Amino acid sequence: MSNKLKAAKAAFPLTIPVLCGYFFTGMAFGLLMYSGGYPWYWAALCSIFIYAGSMQFVAVNFFAGGFSLLQIALMTLAVNIRHMFYGISFLERFSKMGKKKPYMIFSLTDETYSLLCSAKLPEGVEENSFFFCIALFDQLYWIAGTLAGCVAGALITFDTTGIDFAMTALFTVILVEQLEQKSNRSPALIGALCALVGLIVFGRESFLIPALICAAAILLISRRRLTAKEEQ
Repeated sequence: MSNKLKAAKAAFPLTIPVLCGYFFTGMAFGLLMYSGGYPWYWAALCSIFIYAGSMQFVAVNFFAGGFSLLQIALMTLAVNIRHMFYGISFLERFSKMGKKKPYMIFSLTDETYSLLCSAKLPEGVEENSFFFCIALFDQLYWIAGTLAGCVAGALITFDTTGIDFAMTALFTVILVEQLEQKSNRSPALIGALCALVGLIVFGRESFLIPALICAAAILLISRRRLTAKEEQ
């Protein structure tokens, strides 16, 4: 059995929870795109080349017009700046992945990040191929869900109000899983506290970036203490 096939077989079972979430969340995005009057291939291209989850839901409004490039850039930064913090923790690991490195950077979503952090490398499986398969499977699930949503939108007519909450629900499930797996819940509490303070101080439209910066700063300062607590 080739190394790539071994990696794919080892990675697939780990991505099944993401399959369940991504397929239906991607389906929600496909439905929104179709209900907005966009052709199916626009939705597919978004999931292939943008692949930004919550940002894709926001982008549905961008396509309708009325937004400047600066507004779009700032909104994209506000929604996806968290990936900058994710990427920092994988700088060393991704630097060893050669030609796979650009795709790993591009495909580092919240759920993929969670899997890469928690997945244990099976014996006899090549690490780079294993991580690559996890990231690739996750995106394929999202693309498949997007296309299924476009098909469903064409065949079934119903009110799509509130369907964009699917992404929020998925994030909540991931948080609950992380809290159950980790004995040290301090990082989650720090993040929640920073988000709450940011919401009170800056308001709903502007709290995300200050809250992320504050949480990152506190976690960096407390890193040694938190790491020691996790090891205990």
